[in-house]
Amino acid sequence: MTLPHPQLMAQEAAASLDLLHLASGYWISQSLSVAAALGIADALKDGPRSIDELAEMTNTHGPTLFRLMRALASVGVFTQTTSGCFALTPLARPLQQGTWGSLRAVVLQMGSAYRWQPWGALLHSVRTGEPAFAHVFGRRVFDYYAHNPDATALFQDAMSEIAALVAPAVVAAYDFAAVEKVVDVGGGYGGLLTAVLQAHPHLQGVLFETPTVGAEARRRLAAANVAARCSVMDGDFFAAVPSGGDRYLLQFILHDWDDERALTILRNCRRAMGPQSRLLLIETLIPPGDTPMLGKLLDLEMLVICGGREREEAEYQALLAAAGFTYLRTIPTLAPLSMLESR
Repeated sequence: MTLPHPQLMAQEAAASLDLLHLASGYWISQSLSVAAALGIADALKDGPRSIDELAEMTNTHGPTLFRLMRALASVGVFTQTTSGCFALTPLARPLQQGTWGSLRAVVLQMGSAYRWQPWGALLHSVRTGEPAFAHVFGRRVFDYYAHNPDATALFQDAMSEIAALVAPAVVAAYDFAAVEKVVDVGGGYGGLLTAVLQAHPHLQGVLFETPTVGAEARRRLAAANVAARCSVMDGDFFAAVPSGGDRYLLQFILHDWDDERALTILRNCRRAMGPQSRLLLIETLIPPGDTPMLGKLLDLEMLVICGGREREEAEYQALLAAAGFTYLRTIPTLAPLSMLESR
């Protein structure tokens, strides 16, 4: 093997190290998941602590916990002080539980075996176009959730954290002043609908979910003091959707499904809507070209886990037209998502 010129060799070596850093991404995701499971960020919320204190609080082996903390501090999650203690950083704060901006449940879900094991079968998905989850576990992900309540609860908690982050951007981007009733189709525990109702006291809401999810949603809506203006209806959006709404919200629903199933959901919404009703499709829009974007990796997550996909704006417009909708406009938000309004 002929070695390249020293300057070129240095450039190639740097590129190789960058590639190695990318390839080791699962090392970081698993380390973050362990830190989240141990509650390290919560243990540090009142200030720096020594590794011995953290080990005692988390019932872990101190020297090994130090190795975990040192690794995470090297990528900006936590920091080691001059006294040898560890402290929070801006990247570590979202690992805290129950605070605004928390992503603890998201990180725990990404580190769970039922989420990362299918990625080991990504090659199966690329070769077949089918979700690797079903290949690995013998059933589709939502069937798996139906038989695993703990996994369902973690998934909904993770979706609630995402909803809490993006809901203010949705509320700020759309004028609900002339609207009377909002129907949130597949709205999880009601995070988005709660934000909309709290911002607009005149509104009535309907949260449409499965019976299992709906039970916890009722509790959370009551805790948010919006239950008097919001009913929870149990059902299946592949069968039918509640009628009588002025605005129908579909946030992060269609990206879970292939085009055929997405069209079924859209057609059921259309049948439930009146002439003056509007559909607000809230999704991440994939830009063309090489523009860096988390959504392009999320697209692979959708492929691997559930056989869904992230889409470009034109692809969503084509789905809406095929379902009988008239596309009106795309509304950008301050979050990395957009709202496609249709009638």
